[in-house]
Amino acid sequence: MAWLCSIALKDRLCICRLLARQCLAEFLAVFVLMVGSLAQAVTSVGTKGNFSTVFLAGSLGVMLAIYVSGDVSGAHLNPAFSLPVCLWGRLPWATFLIYSLVQLLSASCASGVTYALYYDALQNYTGGSLTVTGPKEMASSFATYPAPYLSLSNGFLDQVLGTWMLMVGILAILDTRNKGVPAGLEPVVLGLLILAITLSMGANCGLPINPAQDLGPRLFTCIAGWGPEVFSAGNGWWWVPVVGPLVGATLGTATYQLLVAQHHPEDSEPCQDLECAQREASDSGSPAATQLQESKL
Repeated sequence: MAWLCSIALKDRLCICRLLARQCLAEFLAVFVLMVGSLAQAVTSVGTKGNFSTVFLAGSLGVMLAIYVSGDVSGAHLNPAFSLPVCLWGRLPWATFLIYSLVQLLSASCASGVTYALYYDALQNYTGGSLTVTGPKEMASSFATYPAPYLSLSNGFLDQVLGTWMLMVGILAILDTRNKGVPAGLEPVVLGLLILAITLSMGANCGLPINPAQDLGPRLFTCIAGWGPEVFSAGNGWWWVPVVGPLVGATLGTATYQLLVAQHHPEDSEPCQDLECAQREASDSGSPAATQLQESKL
């Protein structure tokens, strides 16, 4: 009887609509990616982590997030990744908008949970004063802000180039007609890609390269006590990590398509090579003949 009840409960809770399942997976994946931040390293004054460990933790978060939603929604996690997919005709525009809203909402919720988790540490570190600038500011533990020397134009280039590198790397990793990686290890390699880009290009502003990951926490901090200064700080910096990654991802996708993917041999050529190898193995009567026939089937 209990078994039948569990089956009935599962049927009631099961969501059959594909888009709804994809949105739930995206929400959970972005939440896993975003929970935790620089807060631990900053509030502990470096005694419980530094920027290198934070970057490493972020890369591990990317790996886990891709494993969470990869086979359900494709683990977009980032509107800058979804936009070129739309431009390429592989994702409906309505789905892109829905994904972006879900990712934004999830990033905001994750920031709220992080704020609650480190509330006492934040109050102790800041003395109860939530500021965007100054030696005890904590706003940059949630969203990104430019280094004092960084101009908006240079920051925009930083975001475009960083996301360009990200998209070129992603497309190369996922390109089955290129070198590729073993199936199931794509999240690990993508996490290492994020780590490499962040460690080599993160000095200017922390390299957000994700509009949802930056704008969601910024909206939360605006409501949570930091106020509208989160949008005016850095000469109105907030739009740079929103627009820059969208431009960079589009350019990165176009670059890889024009310089690499567009020039792969036609799909028919590898098939012909396989057929030749199969005939040769059949003629030789070797065990390889059976293996090739089975692989073709």
